[in-house]
Amino acid sequence: MLKYAEKFLRKNPKYVTILAPITTWFLTVLCGTGHVVYTMFPIIYDIAIKQGIRPERPMAVSSVASQMGICASPASVAIVSIVGFMSVAGYKYSIMQILGISIPATFIGVVCAAIWSLRRGKDLADDKDFQELIKDPKQKANVYGNTESLIDKELPKEYYRAMIIFFIGIAAIAVFGSFPDLVPQFPGAAGKPPQALSMTVMIQMIMLGVAAIILMTCKVDAKEAGNGSVFRAGMVALVSVYGVAWMADTFFSNHMALLKEILGNTVTQYPWAYALVAFLTSKLVNSQAAAIAIVMPMALSVGVDPVLILSFISACYGYFFLPTYPSDLACIGFDRSGTTLIGKYILNHSFMIPGLIGVFTGCCAGYVIAHAIL
Repeated sequence: MLKYAEKFLRKNPKYVTILAPITTWFLTVLCGTGHVVYTMFPIIYDIAIKQGIRPERPMAVSSVASQMGICASPASVAIVSIVGFMSVAGYKYSIMQILGISIPATFIGVVCAAIWSLRRGKDLADDKDFQELIKDPKQKANVYGNTESLIDKELPKEYYRAMIIFFIGIAAIAVFGSFPDLVPQFPGAAGKPPQALSMTVMIQMIMLGVAAIILMTCKVDAKEAGNGSVFRAGMVALVSVYGVAWMADTFFSNHMALLKEILGNTVTQYPWAYALVAFLTSKLVNSQAAAIAIVMPMALSVGVDPVLILSFISACYGYFFLPTYPSDLACIGFDRSGTTLIGKYILNHSFMIPGLIGVFTGCCAGYVIAHAIL
């Protein structure tokens, strides 16, 4: 997938600021994790610097876009959580209904952030700091040095087979989510009718099955699977999310009555306040799935309109606000020109405005779409 993504971008280098974030968003939608963006950063940088485009323009918004794609992916923990919490609360929204809101909403947010990024910052020719940097021949060689490409590499046929199997798994999730009658049932307790498996369990079973089939049929070295950068980053994120989620659950559970009263009164008077609560919680826990796990059940329990909750699905991404997330830090590290950076005042970093534009426009688009289709 990364090979085809690189090929697509290198065929359209002049439009990298628009196409790069769309590409990273799409990869996240397919894979269910924003950590896939790490391999794209050096490619985006190489294309931008060779075109004389300020690397900050496509790189910062691509980092933001990769995270906005999480709530648009049928394979992400965030979407699984939304389906589960809605079902427990008695709202039978299918995965396709939820994705029918989140996919166009987050995509519109990404495109708006990318359009703003077209003219952000100074052109490289007018940037005094950049021109001072490349006066040193060694620094100039480093800035304009070549990046390893995947295009000319001949990949084994097993790679393509694994990709097809993965896509079949994604398609299966979409089918089962759209047609609940196809979901297998298990016998109920004494005197109770059979019950269908929850979509949360179905998604887990499908993706574990996909992983097992790939391991058995695509000549995967199981010992090396854990050494991949995406796998390692994902496991670190998993442990971090669980730790933060447990800590947050302990705190929120102990103060649930007070929090419900405050949230209920606030959201009743100002419905848009739910988006603000989700945004701030996301920043506190550094995870969209953890933010959903904390805020959504509480909001549903105090009577917040589920359509409103789905409208503001983009607001679950707020951890760009402080530049501490691994993908943002990696983005800064991959930009050898030094244009993607954390400012003197911390909050004036390269990801702030693209993130705010993406989330705000995504919420506005989601509000319109949700009220139109639900």
